[in-house]
Amino acid sequence: RSGCPECSGVSAAMLCAGCGRVTALSQAAGLEVLGAGPGNVAIDQDKLHRSYGFTHTAEAELANASPQSRSMLEAYARGVNAYASSLDPKSMPPEFQILQYSFRPWTPIDSLVVIKIFFEALSDTWRLDIMRQAMSVLPPEKRAELLPEISPIDVLVVGKDTQSKIKSAAQIKPERVSPEALAKLAHNQEIAAAALDRIGFHADALAASNNWVVSGKRTVTGKPLLSNDPHLRPTAPSIWHMVHMSAPGVRVAGVTAAGLPGVIIGHNEHIAWGFTNVGPDVQDLYIEKFNPENSKQYQTPSGWQDAVIRREEIKVRKGIGSSEHDIVNHDVTVTRHGPIIFEGDGKRYALRWTALDPTRNSPASMQALSRARNWNEFNVALESFTAPTQNIVYVDVDGHIGYHAAGVVPIRKSGDGSVPYDGSTDAGEWTSYIPIAKLPTLYDPPSGIIVTANQRIVGTDYPYFLTHHWAQPYRARRILDLLNEKPKLSSDDFRRILGDVYTIAGVSFTREAVKLLRTKPADEKLKAHLDAFEKWDGRINAESNVAPLMAQLRLAFRSRILTAALGQELVRSYQWNNFDTTLDRVIKEQPATWLPKEFSSYADLLRACYDEAIASLTKSLGPDESKWTWGEMAKARFPHALSSAPLIGGQFTIPPFPQNGTGGLIGATVNVGQAVSMRLIADPSNWDKTQQGIALGESGIPKSPHWSDQLADWRAVTPREFPFTQPAVLKATKETLVLEPLK
Repeated sequence: RSGCPECSGVSAAMLCAGCGRVTALSQAAGLEVLGAGPGNVAIDQDKLHRSYGFTHTAEAELANASPQSRSMLEAYARGVNAYASSLDPKSMPPEFQILQYSFRPWTPIDSLVVIKIFFEALSDTWRLDIMRQAMSVLPPEKRAELLPEISPIDVLVVGKDTQSKIKSAAQIKPERVSPEALAKLAHNQEIAAAALDRIGFHADALAASNNWVVSGKRTVTGKPLLSNDPHLRPTAPSIWHMVHMSAPGVRVAGVTAAGLPGVIIGHNEHIAWGFTNVGPDVQDLYIEKFNPENSKQYQTPSGWQDAVIRREEIKVRKGIGSSEHDIVNHDVTVTRHGPIIFEGDGKRYALRWTALDPTRNSPASMQALSRARNWNEFNVALESFTAPTQNIVYVDVDGHIGYHAAGVVPIRKSGDGSVPYDGSTDAGEWTSYIPIAKLPTLYDPPSGIIVTANQRIVGTDYPYFLTHHWAQPYRARRILDLLNEKPKLSSDDFRRILGDVYTIAGVSFTREAVKLLRTKPADEKLKAHLDAFEKWDGRINAESNVAPLMAQLRLAFRSRILTAALGQELVRSYQWNNFDTTLDRVIKEQPATWLPKEFSSYADLLRACYDEAIASLTKSLGPDESKWTWGEMAKARFPHALSSAPLIGGQFTIPPFPQNGTGGLIGATVNVGQAVSMRLIADPSNWDKTQQGIALGESGIPKSPHWSDQLADWRAVTPREFPFTQPAVLKATKETLVLEPLK
């Protein structure tokens, strides 16, 4: 179905080889981009990623890998390269032909680098440390409101709230960060985002995905159900690749990513699992003090120590089709904490990151998870889970549901890494890591429901530090509310929830805006808009005429509030997912301390925001208000690296179309629109009834019938059934390919 491969092998290694070959068959160009690293388009992007040193870390990890893990990675690489070697210049993917590329042999190290790119997409928070340091000059109370963690609508998974954490904001020593350093930091962020955008790995502010499970007592089948929809930046081809794999001891189906030998999200014959990002703080910055007499030495508690200087050679082609290239040298300074990743105000910041520690990373968990048969084996598999820390939900055929956060989260000697440490001391050293058994976990809760959507998952009684920076609670709250609407739930109900576009934040904002704006004289246009706000059903669908005005009004209000609080320079570097819950409180309570000084009342502020919103919509959508629809304002786009190229780009282009739902700054809906990269509804009552689909299609070749054949189902939120049992697979099979090992 839709070109989804079913790979069978006589051994696990043969299975991985087959998986490598079929992935290369449909995603060869994607493998080449990933193998080159995410920064091979612009020099600045490449320098950033060479500074991280992903390849060097991956080399050390491969040396430390178990024989079984190494065997799987090597087999996968053989499969990829076997397909690549069968190509001639005319059968190469179109990107290779246009750019006159040749396929570089895939290696196990390349697969490990793919995991590093996931790390960057899902745990890259170091810039927030400098932002928080810049905010240290603000009053502690205002800083706490700008960096909120707790809201009245939080959906906790584990524990309860027993105390306020506002005191944490008062412990930062005030220290100014210059406008020049902040501008440089913002540029650095843009470079990183652009590199990840291009390959579909960028997750806005780490807020990526929904998942939930319900127990059999709450379903029509009497068996549990699981849902998962990861949110990543859209791209063509799709980041995910659906696959079914079977060998002695394992039968598993779900999605993988190009370069990875196994199922990441899916199910086997016994259990199903789904991921959302936890987003713990696993990056710390250290201000290193270098010797003025010897620039290669930095200070440590035991005296001056020589830094490692790693020279990276970046090859830059002189032009498309040219075999000649220039060499750009990039020197990376590495201290005991890690590479120097940023410099500003005369300070040099070294980065410590779990992703860069080869002793804390293992590729073994994917294979172990695919073979788990019950809750205990699932938890054993998670002991080797060292990928970016995930909220992993679980169901099994015996009727159980569960949840376990898994990953590597450091324990600091002092502080929590919210701001840069003094690298010349040991105050910020990592003393240990949270044991897997102590990470948040839940099994068969009485409620029969577990929901995660990147929100705060633990109460203040949780004894370990995870992060201060959680996603907005709106998606999790809405999912929980919808699950509680019916006593018995079905797969149809899950699809309805996956497609839900009701905005909690938007509804509360428009209600308060109407109250304020009705206190002032209004022209007929404003009155009509206020009437429309009052009648609005709160849904951000493509046809909505209210959603665009709500969005622009809220964005204008947010911008004016933040600029007044932070100033023009600092507001550029400010990013905090959960600030919108503070914004909800500000418009409802209208505290004088938040009112910009140029306004005498919140009603006056809202009127200025309204005028700004009207002007913005008129400029972007034209003066005809009948055309002010959400679908005209928000288009779903799936860019390809070559789609904008003159003459040749048309074949790679997915025409933009109106989207439903939203993420980001106006209060995310459950269906976040174009960022939904995959949908899964796993059904242990009958695995053949499991529904799964990706955004575009299985193939990365535009001429293939499977380039975008899943797009219609993606738009309709109707993922198809994904056959799993052998009879169902045989019935659905369209073509068979037999691979034999070389003699």
